[in-house]
Amino acid sequence: MSSTATGVVAVDMLVIWSVAAAAAATGLGLLWRMTRGVRQIVGRVDEFVDDWRGTVDRPGVPGRPGVMARLDGIESRLGSVEHELHPNSGGSLRDAVDRVDVRTRQIAADAE
Repeated sequence: MSSTATGVVAVDMLVIWSVAAAAAATGLGLLWRMTRGVRQIVGRVDEFVDDWRGTVDRPGVPGRPGVMARLDGIESRLGSVEHELHPNSGGSLRDAVDRVDVRTRQIAADAE
C-alpha cells in the first residue's frame, strides 16, 4: 500500500474521482477560455459579411444594402454630377455658367 492511501477503498476512490472531476472541469474551463478569442473573431467576420452583403428587412429593423449596391448608387450619383460639370446640349450647370460668362463680358464691354 502507498503512504498516501487511507486504507479505506471507498474514500480512496472518492478522492481519485474528485481529483479527476476537478481536472476535467479545469480542462473544460481552459478550453472554453481559449475558444473565446476564436468565437470573437468569428463574430466579427460574421458582422463584416453582413455589412458586405447587406441585410434584409426584419420586424423592427430596416434592411441595409450591401457594399456593392451602395457603390453602384455612389457611381450613379457621381455620373449625374459629372454630367453637370461638362458642356453638353445646353442643359448642364457648366453650360449655364458659360452663358453667364458670355453675358457678363458683353455687359462689361458695353459699359466701357
